[in-house]
Amino acid sequence: MKKILLLLFATVLFAFQSSEPWTAKQLMAPADLAKIINDSKSKQPMLLNIGFGGGIKNSVEIGATNEKEGVDKLKQALSKIAKDADIVIYCGCCPFEHCPNIRPAFTLLNEMKFTNAKLLNLPHNLKVDWIDKGYPIIK
Repeated sequence: MKKILLLLFATVLFAFQSSEPWTAKQLMAPADLAKIINDSKSKQPMLLNIGFGGGIKNSVEIGATNEKEGVDKLKQALSKIAKDADIVIYCGCCPFEHCPNIRPAFTLLNEMKFTNAKLLNLPHNLKVDWIDKGYPIIK
């Protein structure tokens, strides 16, 4: 019985993980992005805020992508850049499992065949995972 429960748990966990439009390799740690932003010699990614305003230094505010207007605005912004551009998207409105914006946005990146797209790993929210750590913000 114990083996069956472990197998069931592993299957459910795998199904949940594989249902996300991003892979573990496509998650970017906040400390890594902050280091890049703070180093003027580093190649800067296109940083897109797909949330509800306020944001990280050097980011372009797209707005919420949980509705068609936001997805259309993101698509328009992405249509102007190379498919191999370094792109980082973030929302930070709430924990990942509840965020209405990251999945439609990352799905669009996949559909448009961007090869260097990342999702900023903000498992709690922008305040806890970025601002409270003193990482660079728009002033």
